[in-house]
Amino acid sequence: MTDVAGVEQRWAAYFRWGPYGMLAAGTVLAAATVDAVGMTMVERYTAVVLVGAAVALQLWWGRWSRGRPLAPSVPGACYYFVRWALGFALSWFNPFFAFYAAAGFVAPDRLLRGRPLKLGLLATAVTIAGSQSGGMPLHGPLNWAVFGALLCVHIALLIVFGQLAAREEERTRIQTASITELERTNAALQQALDENAALHAQLLVQAREAGVADERRRLAAEIHDTIAQGLTGIIAQLQVVVNTPDADLARAHVARATDLARHSLGEARRSVHNLAPVALADAGLPEALKKTVAEWGERTGVRAEFTVTGTDEQLHEEIAATLLRIVQEALSNTARHAAADRVGVTLSFLGDEVILDIRDDGRGFDPLAVPERTRAGGFGLDGMRARAERVAGSLTVESEPGHGTAVSARVPLVRHD
Repeated sequence: MTDVAGVEQRWAAYFRWGPYGMLAAGTVLAAATVDAVGMTMVERYTAVVLVGAAVALQLWWGRWSRGRPLAPSVPGACYYFVRWALGFALSWFNPFFAFYAAAGFVAPDRLLRGRPLKLGLLATAVTIAGSQSGGMPLHGPLNWAVFGALLCVHIALLIVFGQLAAREEERTRIQTASITELERTNAALQQALDENAALHAQLLVQAREAGVADERRRLAAEIHDTIAQGLTGIIAQLQVVVNTPDADLARAHVARATDLARHSLGEARRSVHNLAPVALADAGLPEALKKTVAEWGERTGVRAEFTVTGTDEQLHEEIAATLLRIVQEALSNTARHAAADRVGVTLSFLGDEVILDIRDDGRGFDPLAVPERTRAGGFGLDGMRARAERVAGSLTVESEPGHGTAVSARVPLVRHD
């Protein structure tokens, strides 16, 4: 855009000062050849008057066109043809005034368009050809022949340069349109980038909020599965101590409460640091489940059995921790609500998935009538289902009043890295 503005400024400077220079050159050469051309006194005085008129015309044009864009207009056309008429008249008196008449060849499209442009170029070509053929008026067949040949050459040059100018104008128009389209595209791209940046920032905020909420749910579930269940077990053991007169039995239950407190403390510390459960620290999932089921059965007095089917594989720590937490929650629910005599836990490795089943012969319940979680309640079925879904798994519950409960969790088999 800066280059275009510079070109326009240079054209404006030419239209303001260029004709002065061409008139001055023609006047100097004409004055030097007055005697050689044979100008009479009347022609000399008339030429002086016409030169003064040309200067006045140029002064008027400079004042009128100042601050206006160079484009075809009625005043511009009047200026062009009056200038041509003065140049033609001066060239009639002295051929060297054709220097001034030649100004009509320079950027005429800035002043004329259409038929006036063609007429102005033809008139200027006639003036120049007449001056080049010896001056006007023409005398004899040779003068006319030379004039005709020169006029044909000028017309041919005008046609050639006109076509070249038209092509250049078309190329400029296409470039301008391309630049405009590129600017529009760049503006749209910048707007899209700004919108994308805003959306990215919004997504980061949402992801951060979702991560915080998920971390809160995880910590709540971990605390429920560790501290809450551990405290429940400790309370149960201490209640036995309070209600029994047998000192040996009381010491045994106190020892169990102490072990359970230590175990829960370790679980709480690891949960806060987002590490694997204590039971998985030194053993695989089958061994951890076997130990958890055995300790639960010993603590509650309920017959509990653990079975593994399929080929045992080392699972990813997140998968293993999820299944262990589901078993712990299911056993905790059984101890609190089921009044069961027998519990069975089965871990099955089946191809590309792992299935965990927890069954009891307790009182059962209606799954559709489970009340919502309250402040006093635990995470229960919703917590177990959320854990399974977090690792792309699922959890189903089958139960009926008086016929026990079966909880089944299915998760993908993701091996340990």
